[in-house]
Amino acid sequence: MRRTAQKLFVVAAIAEAISWLALLTGMIFKYGPTGNEIGVQIFGPIHGGLFVAYVGLVLLVSRLGRWSWLVTLVALACAVPPLATLGFERWARRRGLLADPAPAPTPVPVA
Repeated sequence: MRRTAQKLFVVAAIAEAISWLALLTGMIFKYGPTGNEIGVQIFGPIHGGLFVAYVGLVLLVSRLGRWSWLVTLVALACAVPPLATLGFERWARRRGLLADPAPAPTPVPVA
C-alpha cells in the first residue's frame, strides 16, 4: 500500500503543478484583453480537485512514511505556490522519503 500511495503522490504532485499552469493561463485570458472566462471555468475545478487529492496524499504518504511534522507541513505548504509541488517531490525523492523501505534481513538458520 505504501508504494502505491507514493506513486499516486508523485502523479498528484505533477498533475497539480500542471493544473496550476493551466489555471494561470486561463486567468491571463480572463483578465487580459479578451476577457474570456472559459479557461478558468474549466481548469478551476480541475485544479481544485487535484489540490484536494494532493493534500490527502501528502497526509497519507507522510503517515505511512513516518515523515516528521515539519516535512509534512512543508509538503502541504507547497500546494499553494505554483509549481512548488514539483520541487518538493524531487526534494523528497532525493532525501529518500519516497523510496521503498529497506527489506528486513533474512534470518540465517543455525546448524
